[in-house]
Amino acid sequence: QLHLVESGGGLVQPGDSLRLSCAASGLPFSWYAGAWFRQAPGKEREFVAAIISSRRTTTYADSVKGRFTISRDNVKNTVYLQMTTLKPEDTAVYYCAAGTQDSRNEGAYPYWGQGTQVTVSS
Repeated sequence: QLHLVESGGGLVQPGDSLRLSCAASGLPFSWYAGAWFRQAPGKEREFVAAIISSRRTTTYADSVKGRFTISRDNVKNTVYLQMTTLKPEDTAVYYCAAGTQDSRNEGAYPYWGQGTQVTVSS
């Protein structure tokens, strides 16, 4: 069983940067694709970014492309989401997920963290 724990969320101002971390335990995170999703109040959970293990290929939602960067450190069993030029519409609970293939579909990920709140407000 893979256990995921997110950290790094908080309250920031528009234009600020923030880095989220997702630490895995139980199984080697290197076996899995890692992804970030987010859910804003009153909205469905949406895909943000994903990274596969072997070739470090990444994919992003159009809304974050150019501002967010997903990366991973397989030695530390951790996936990161570096967020820059944050906007109020980025406010959401951010979830880390892991699965055997990278996908924009949350159904492809059997393992999830508990989420970390990111609030962007002046």
